[in-house]
Amino acid sequence: MKNLRVTTTIIAMAFVGLTAMSCKDGQKEESSATMDSEVSQEQGSTSTSDAQNPESQQVLADYMSLKDALVATDEKAAADAGKKLESTLKSIKLDSYTSEEQKELKEIIESATEHAEHIGRSDMAHQREHFQMLNQDVTDMVAITGTANTLYQQFCPMYGEGGAWLSMEKEIRNPYFGSKMMKCGEVQKEIN
Repeated sequence: MKNLRVTTTIIAMAFVGLTAMSCKDGQKEESSATMDSEVSQEQGSTSTSDAQNPESQQVLADYMSLKDALVATDEKAAADAGKKLESTLKSIKLDSYTSEEQKELKEIIESATEHAEHIGRSDMAHQREHFQMLNQDVTDMVAITGTANTLYQQFCPMYGEGGAWLSMEKEIRNPYFGSKMMKCGEVQKEIN
């Protein structure tokens, strides 16, 4: 079980690295991507550094593992990813951020940790409900910490009042419905 988690984490981190390199080249070709990038940079201008810290990179890697488990409708893998994300969130060090950013991040991390904890011990429907709320926390965190990777904010209007998620790929793979409605959704914006 431990070896599976370690292997999954290594694969997720490798995927994150490769995706980051391949996505950065494609963004220059689209003018709308440039506009979204400028908006994202303005939103992230409060960040204390241009590079994302290792803990927040790991939060994104764990988040992506969770999202992929929900896409696959794999309740056990989603629970395991939720527990891993909870542990990662609890280990984040905030001393490299301003006092205002630290205050905001503490609130975000507290909320995200609660949602990750619920995902770690719930059934698929409840996991997806908490993922919807967790997504907002992770998105808010990225606005402060920045991201070393190009992210795509995607949205499905069919899930409740609508469900958003972050992805490292433009291709829609819906975590709220899995194979039932895999392609339901659209890219709302690109985050750099």
